[in-house]
Amino acid sequence: MPKAQETAVYTHGHHESVLRSHTWRTAANSAAYLLGSLQPRMKILDVGCGPGTITADLAALVPDGHVTGVDSAPDILDRARATAAERGLTNADFAVADVHALDFPDDTFCVVHAHQVLQHVGDPVQALREMRRVTKPGGLIAARDSDYAAMTWHPASPGLDDWLDLYRRVARANGGEPDAGRRLKSWALQAGLTDITATSGTWTFSTPEEREWWSGLWADRTLASAYAQRATEGGHASPQQLRAVSEAWRRWGKQDDGWFAVLHGEILCRKEA
Repeated sequence: MPKAQETAVYTHGHHESVLRSHTWRTAANSAAYLLGSLQPRMKILDVGCGPGTITADLAALVPDGHVTGVDSAPDILDRARATAAERGLTNADFAVADVHALDFPDDTFCVVHAHQVLQHVGDPVQALREMRRVTKPGGLIAARDSDYAAMTWHPASPGLDDWLDLYRRVARANGGEPDAGRRLKSWALQAGLTDITATSGTWTFSTPEEREWWSGLWADRTLASAYAQRATEGGHASPQQLRAVSEAWRRWGKQDDGWFAVLHGEILCRKEA
């Protein structure tokens, strides 16, 4: 049988406005549900590692172990390698991989981790099966994904309502599932995992600095990223509509009472021994 392979298109791409968000992510703000389970000698696979900030944190937390970061985009791995090198980490390496068909033997890793990955892949259940396959018996499969339909904000903004509707349509047209957070436990059960702890976590943006940063990156992403290109080329929005959404983000960012919360689903699954 031919190997399963990726069929979805990554919605965001790697424009600066996207990396502005991705390089902000740390193990503390994006993988706290996993950290209490880590031990110094663990061998970890970080799937969809992007620019490698979480990967580097994980490597620092397992100083006598090793972390391998993989991503489907070869160019971003240069950024990840630089991140690890800048921190003087020698226990991390990086490779191109497709989570639907990982090029590792069975039972290789103590932990297989994926942050904001399953929402973007064509077959998240197959991805979890592969993550399970390469995890050692007794090891952990960890995944965290946002849930766009559960995002909420104040004050009300018709422009942000338009943004949310547009983003979900573009993501689904690209083959992904933007409301992945609520589905993680279901996908894990379909993948054959049984020992599942399902939790949730949030990012909240409320201070003037947080609002400026969050609204700015989305305002820029709406106009200049691969997401913007896919929105127009796919017939989901006109350039004028994208400009209106971008302006709505900037208006929201200037609101003194502005508040935005991102809900994430989390699963921590132990592979049967």
